[in-house]
Amino acid sequence: MELKNARIGVGLTGSFCTFADTFAALAKLKERCASLTFVLSYHVQTLSCRFTTPDETLRECRELSDVQPILTIPDAEPLGPKNKLDLFLIAPCTGNTLAKLAHGITDTPVLMAAKGHLRGGKPLVLAVASNDALSANMTNIGTLMRSKNIYFVPLTQDSPAGKPFSLVADLAQLTDTVAAALKGKQIQPILHPGL
Repeated sequence: MELKNARIGVGLTGSFCTFADTFAALAKLKERCASLTFVLSYHVQTLSCRFTTPDETLRECRELSDVQPILTIPDAEPLGPKNKLDLFLIAPCTGNTLAKLAHGITDTPVLMAAKGHLRGGKPLVLAVASNDALSANMTNIGTLMRSKNIYFVPLTQDSPAGKPFSLVADLAQLTDTVAAALKGKQIQPILHPGL
């Protein structure tokens, strides 16, 4: 499938400090794909912080999509069975979401959308942002890396001295990762030096 024809779902989870960069990368992706459909975790819908508020996040989503964001598990579930998306992207993908995905836990709209999407054998792309990726979540990353139809935006240590276990996706490679995943390929290298 070509990226220009792709219908892409975007699951937003609560790594709020990465939202500005994530939305900038999603704006570039939107220029090259057919459509974006947003699915928001409960934390994204309800928590305010110094980086954003739920209202600001919803406004950003609406600027990039003609479709109303999906906010509930029942509304997320049909995305897979009804063949509404060609690829599902979780950006940012928190450590909490990684762990639940690796262990088959489906308790948020984003996880339900991912589960339904994978059930149809379609690509799921993860743009990780986790302070414990190289510690508690390393096994979960390994589990997901060897899972069929799951792809990763290349990872880097964002602050090796200050946060030695933290990894973040290189969002400059988000669009290329999505394009490769639509062809069943993992972009390489998957790990690279700091940004």
